[in-house]
Amino acid sequence: MSADHYALYAIKYAQLARRSPANFLGGDAHDVDMPLFYYVWVVQGGGRTIVVDTGFNAAVAHRRGRTITRPVAEGLLALGIEPAKVEHVVVTHLHYDHIGNHALFPNAQYYLQDQEMDFATGRHMCHPSLNHGYEVDDVTEIVRRVYENRVQFVAGRHELMPGVELHHIGGHTKGLQVVRVATQRGWVVLASDASHFYAHLEQGRAFPILYNLGDMLEGYNTLRRLAASPAHVIPGHDPLVMARYPAVWSGAEGWIARLDVEPCA
Repeated sequence: MSADHYALYAIKYAQLARRSPANFLGGDAHDVDMPLFYYVWVVQGGGRTIVVDTGFNAAVAHRRGRTITRPVAEGLLALGIEPAKVEHVVVTHLHYDHIGNHALFPNAQYYLQDQEMDFATGRHMCHPSLNHGYEVDDVTEIVRRVYENRVQFVAGRHELMPGVELHHIGGHTKGLQVVRVATQRGWVVLASDASHFYAHLEQGRAFPILYNLGDMLEGYNTLRRLAASPAHVIPGHDPLVMARYPAVWSGAEGWIARLDVEPCA
């Protein structure tokens, strides 16, 4: 694989049973099962490994009523990745399910949008309707990493390395960013919570946890522009990702999927 064509993986580490009305602003008349899957992602190529988001641990899962299916570290090790050797971690935003497991990556540099740090440490966190997605310990830990010179702040678009780009979207949170990756099948966009489910992007509907509805809806146009096609956008919490993409090997079905190849369903 060339230096600017990367392998791309989704690792499922947790899930939450949920009905569809809870996943759409304004509810959903269908009222069907629509669980959330929780993922971290891995970008590999040219001798580089980038982890995108870091998940949450057992204590947070228990407190928030989530079920860890397999710990994040187990998924990384299954791919031959030792967390302590990871040098690059992209944080799409600072919600609890994207920035936990602090001890796993002691040698990593973290990449975060300026606006997300501003949001998570400023006046907006005085409002429970905006702060409930954040864990104080997570935010404190990322501030500590700033003082350790382990956070690189991003403002808008940033080329992390050839073939890997960060793009500010906003909407869900003020500083939400997505990751655009050059793969053998074209540009793939890890949307994270810019589109929780395929249905949000495809139907122009919004997830109910948000900072700015207009930015969220406009973000769908940005996702389409950045990706080679709508089929190259990977939503952040959709179980269909595991159904549409092949497992990395027999026995990894529903756990680790390969995203840089064509969908199998």
